[in-house]
Amino acid sequence: MSCSNKSDNQNKGDQVNKNIAPVKEVAIIKTSMGEMVLEFWDDVAPKTVENFKKLSKENFYNGTCFHRIIKGFMIQGGDPLSKTDDPNVGTGGPGYRIDAEFSNRPHVKGVISMARSRDINSAGCQFFICLAPAQNLDNQYTCFGKLIKGEDVLEKIGDTPVTRSASGENSKPTVKVVVEEIKFVPANAVQ
Repeated sequence: MSCSNKSDNQNKGDQVNKNIAPVKEVAIIKTSMGEMVLEFWDDVAPKTVENFKKLSKENFYNGTCFHRIIKGFMIQGGDPLSKTDDPNVGTGGPGYRIDAEFSNRPHVKGVISMARSRDINSAGCQFFICLAPAQNLDNQYTCFGKLIKGEDVLEKIGDTPVTRSASGENSKPTVKVVVEEIKFVPANAVQ
């Protein structure tokens, strides 16, 4: 005899609920140049994915710009200082750092990865999306997902005209490419 107050049907329901996998989510990054859809590698970089989702859901990225664009390499965004014409753009963060989560996933076109300083555990909010393979970044930067839709938008952003930045790098966009919103939706909701 069972000491449980639940009926057998309720117990079966509890077991079924435990076996249901969580709904896989994708991110839609709405930019001033169009939308890109990304899937995430929770199994490879769970803390990084969790951080990106948290910041996105807090609207942290809304109004930021892709402040560093290097044609044929990558587009970088996520710096809160890019919301204004702050001369220190590229150095902003969320007020904390997250540890690196390296994996054997390669940096190829469409992969999203965390930007950081020389300290491997200095990522916070800035991210980049590869425009081409960049094997030199493998096991040096935390890649945590990839583009599944919107390659045309990625390429359009990558073709944005640039000028010299304060550091002398030819990567400062002459036109603002704004992240208007990042929202998460069930993967099956994206066609």
